[in-house]
Amino acid sequence: MAPVAARPRFFANYLRTSLLMAALIALLVLGGRAVGGAQGMLLFGGLGLAMNFAMYWFSDRLALLAHRARPISQAEAPSLYAIVERLTRRAGMPMPRIYLIPSDAANAFATGRNPQHAAVAVTEGILQILNERQLEGVLAHELSHVKNRDILVGTIAAAIAGLISSIGYLLRFGLMFAGAGRDSEGRRGGGLAALAWIIIAPLIAFMLQLAISRSREYGADASGAALEGDPEGLASALETLEAAQQVRPYEYAGPATAHLFIVNPLRGGAAAIMNLLSTHPPLKERIRRLRALRV
Repeated sequence: MAPVAARPRFFANYLRTSLLMAALIALLVLGGRAVGGAQGMLLFGGLGLAMNFAMYWFSDRLALLAHRARPISQAEAPSLYAIVERLTRRAGMPMPRIYLIPSDAANAFATGRNPQHAAVAVTEGILQILNERQLEGVLAHELSHVKNRDILVGTIAAAIAGLISSIGYLLRFGLMFAGAGRDSEGRRGGGLAALAWIIIAPLIAFMLQLAISRSREYGADASGAALEGDPEGLASALETLEAAQQVRPYEYAGPATAHLFIVNPLRGGAAAIMNLLSTHPPLKERIRRLRALRV
């Protein structure tokens, strides 16, 4: 297969994300029509948006706290700082805060609502097993998540999915108190339509949300490879990290923050479930796409 350029792949991933977001919004519009009353929708929707706004605003602090991350100084990790400084200059980004996670497992994540409030966290293990080329690929990927506003995109997707779920709850209560035989306009069969919405629509919204997340992973791979100028650096890092995770699992792993990491930190039964409902695309496919890029 002939190599393909990173930039067209990058824009293709964003187009896919836009289409998935449009599908979520369309589902929300259909839900608004199903629920009928605008006031209840606005109330539950406002609560959902407020909750997601709070998570967006404080998610970086919560994620760093959950993983015992501590700030690390330039004197403690001069090579790490040199790589991040080089990449941020190239990307035109401000220098993020850098944190160290006290774990021998090899992994990393970035968080922050925008480049001015970004943080990059790496484990002690990743600094031990990756060479400088591979580490630069990982950090380029994570910084691309921040530069591409992927956290904002994910928060908006979660907010819309939450609104759709809220509509399902409204319809459930409506069926309980109004009876299942007619809809809000008195037509027969409305209860069956509402029941279908309660069961199916939130599931579709959840799957679209996961698809958006996977699309953003491909986007960060492509833009990270372009930022580093070396797709093989990230590709070989992903191979090394996946092998290392089999040997030394990450002890602080949890489903709530697994999506943040460069590779899935979950193992065992939790990992099997996450592979079915994963926020990350398969590693083999990520590596294949990276090795097909030219930058």
